[in-house]
Amino acid sequence: ACRAAPETDHSGFNTAVGGRIRITKILDAADGGRSLIGSTVAVCGWIRTIRGQKGLTFLKLNDGSTFREIQVVLEGEAKGMDSLKSQGAGASVRVEGKVVESPAKGQEVEISCNIPEHGVKIIGEVDPKVYPLAKKFHSAEFLRTIAHLRPRTNLVGAVSRVRNALAMATHNFFQDRGFLYVNTPIITTADCEGAGEMFRISSGEATDTKAKAKEGDAAADEFFGQPTFLTVSGQLSAENMCCSLGDVYTFGPTFRAENSSTTRHLAEFWMIEPEMAFADINDDMDCAEQYIRHCAQVILDTCGPDLEFFNGRVDKEAKERLELIASSPFKRISYTEAVEELQQVVSRGDTQFEYEVAWGKELQTEHEKWLTDVIYKRPTIVYNYPKECKAFYMRLNDDDKTVAAMDILVPGIGELVGGSQREERLSVLDARMDDLGLNKNDYWWYRELRQYGSVPHAGFGVGFERLIMLCTGVQNIRDVIPFPRYPGHAAF
Repeated sequence: ACRAAPETDHSGFNTAVGGRIRITKILDAADGGRSLIGSTVAVCGWIRTIRGQKGLTFLKLNDGSTFREIQVVLEGEAKGMDSLKSQGAGASVRVEGKVVESPAKGQEVEISCNIPEHGVKIIGEVDPKVYPLAKKFHSAEFLRTIAHLRPRTNLVGAVSRVRNALAMATHNFFQDRGFLYVNTPIITTADCEGAGEMFRISSGEATDTKAKAKEGDAAADEFFGQPTFLTVSGQLSAENMCCSLGDVYTFGPTFRAENSSTTRHLAEFWMIEPEMAFADINDDMDCAEQYIRHCAQVILDTCGPDLEFFNGRVDKEAKERLELIASSPFKRISYTEAVEELQQVVSRGDTQFEYEVAWGKELQTEHEKWLTDVIYKRPTIVYNYPKECKAFYMRLNDDDKTVAAMDILVPGIGELVGGSQREERLSVLDARMDDLGLNKNDYWWYRELRQYGSVPHAGFGVGFERLIMLCTGVQNIRDVIPFPRYPGHAAF
C-alpha cells in the first residue's frame, strides 16, 4: 500500500525488508563496531560462506557497502536455521541479532542470533549446485562472461567502490575550485582527435551507404540530415561553454572504433575533461597535477579496506604508488629534454627500446615508463611536443615546431592525462586545419569562437578507467568498468 513520504532520513530506503543497517556502518566504524556491542541490529546481504558446527551455523555476509564481511553466528532457538540447510553462497538474507564481541581474528564484533526474536530470513534462494560463483578461484576472463554477477567478487566489488570514490573526488575537486559542470553531447558531427576512428550512427534498417551515395540521396537516409557519430571527446563542446561561462568540466562516456584488443583500450570509456578560460599551458599543468594528487589522497583516506586488498592481492606497490603521487610534486620536462634523456640511456647501453627514440616521433609506452619508473621514479609531465604529434587545436609555440601540449605520465601506467593550451588565434587555427586536410566548414562554430571575443584557454582529458587502474593496480582495463565494450563484445 502507498504511504505518505517520511521526514528526511539518511538511514536508507529499505522498508521492503523491515529496515537494515549497512555493514560498513558496523565494521568500518572508527572503533570497529565496538560501540554497538549489546545493540540489536538487522543487516541484509548475500551469503559469502556458510558452514555448520555442533548446533551452530556460521554465515559470512557482504552487502557491497564495504570490502569486509560480517560474521553471523546462529544457534539454539534462532529463527530460520532450518531454511539455510538447502542454501549456499549467493543466497540473499536478512539477519537480525545482537552485536557481540568477536573471538575470531581480524574482526572486533560479530552478530549473534540465539533467541527466538533473532534469526535469519531467506530473501532470495540459490541452488548451490548451479551457482556460478562457488568458493574457488575464478579467472578474470571467466568473470567477464558473468558480468551481471561479478560485482559480488572481491575484485570487482572493490573496484566499484574505488570507482565511486574517484567519481565523487572528481566532482568535489572541480566544484570546490569554482568550475561549472556541463553536459556535452554524445552524438556529434565533429571528430575531435582527427583520427577518424569513430562509430557512425544509423537508424532503421541497415542501408548500403555507398550505393545510396551514388544515387545522390545519402543525406535523406541520415536521421540528423548529415553523417553523425558517437563522440570521442567532449572537449570541443566544453570549449564552447568555457568561452562564455569560464572554467567548466564535463565527465561522461566517450567512444572509439579502434580495433584494439589490448589490456589498455576499450571501445566505450569515460573521460574527465575540464576547460579553463584565461589560462595557459602552465595553468593546465598545475590543475591536472593537483587533480591527480587529490584523487590519490582521497583513495588513501577513504578506501582503506579495498586498498589493502589491492595492495595484498593485486599489486603490492599500489599503496606506495598512491602515497608517492599524493605527497611529491611531479617532475616537469620538455619533450626535447625527454628525448635527450632517453637517447643517452640507449647510447650508454642501459637498455634497448623496441621503438626508436628520435625527435619528432611520438613517445611510446616503453619510453614513458622508463622516464617515470627508472629515471625520475615519480609522475612526470612532458610538455611542448612536436606539432606533427598532436591535434589541430593545440596552440602553436613561437618556434613554429612545437605546440603547448602536455602529458602526465605515471609509474606503472604510462600516459594518464593529455592536455594543451588551445589555439585561440583564428588565422593560426585555420592554417593548422589546412595542413591536416580538415574541412573548416565542419568546425564553423569552433572557428567562430575565435572571431567573437576569443580568449586564451586550456584544458585536459583524463581517462577515468586508466585513473582507476592507477589507484588499484588492476592491469586489464576491462576489469575496472562494469560492462566492458571491446571488439567482438557488447554483452550485458
